[in-house]
Amino acid sequence: MADFGVTTQPRPKRVDELLDSKLMAKLDQVDIVSRKIFAGKLQGERRSKKRGISVEFADYRHYVHGDDLRFVDWNIYARLDRLFLKLFLEEEDLSLVIAVDCSASMDWGNPNKFVFTQQLAMALGYIGLVNNNRVSLFGFNTEELRPLPSMRGRRRARDIGSWLLDLNPAGSSAFNEAMRTIALTRIGKGVMIILSDFMFKEGYEKGLRYLSGGGYDIFCMQILSPEEIDPAKHGLAGDLRLTDIEDEDTAEVTVSAALLKRYKENLNAYCGKLRDFAVRRGITHITIDTSQDLTTLLLDYLRKRGLLK
Repeated sequence: MADFGVTTQPRPKRVDELLDSKLMAKLDQVDIVSRKIFAGKLQGERRSKKRGISVEFADYRHYVHGDDLRFVDWNIYARLDRLFLKLFLEEEDLSLVIAVDCSASMDWGNPNKFVFTQQLAMALGYIGLVNNNRVSLFGFNTEELRPLPSMRGRRRARDIGSWLLDLNPAGSSAFNEAMRTIALTRIGKGVMIILSDFMFKEGYEKGLRYLSGGGYDIFCMQILSPEEIDPAKHGLAGDLRLTDIEDEDTAEVTVSAALLKRYKENLNAYCGKLRDFAVRRGITHITIDTSQDLTTLLLDYLRKRGLLK
């Protein structure tokens, strides 16, 4: 019996296997983008539409008693004999939260979904750090919700890499409970990225509801292997016994062209339902094939989707 989809890709053992120096140099020029207006607690590297005191001019308003006279535009006063106050774009802090699905179903496919997720999480975390954003990560499955507390600064990149290398996919996802805990422990506002295949028997609806409307600009990145996207191209045929990698449920099937056609229809419907559920709640859904080049994904595709600039 063929080991369909069983990974042959070795697990990374060093941080530089997650993010090499060549890609790292390119990511130095990239930043995380928030589509929403956030008010952070600290002065950071994030420019928002909130009016405040900074270096970039935004607008004018009429002077009122008690305003700081340092920001009066005296040139306008000389012309119009009226006082106007200069307004500026304020630099604001942005937090980046990355949630990594560590369930057993992620440890599958060629290229392996979990290895790809580790590399993507490392790259996104690095982008957040080099732009002086607060970065925190969570690994979730039925065994634990494993946090990496908030950090900032390029020097912490190795800490993210070491944490990612220590993650081991096992069990089911416990997605809903994990998202509930993350939502309840949220501090401030920011961008949240969920890296998962979203193949949850318990569903994803409750988990996403816990997060939506809670101050996060949410991106659901659905990570799928080539074998999942198009099994016919990767040798799935004949009489097979399929075993669920998470709960060991088994099913004996005869793989035919009609069955593969129905599978693709069901997969497209499932992904479409997830996308529609997300969009209705202001969440961005992105499907990612693990065979996609990581550099192209980061520097081209995710820019087009509005996560990076």
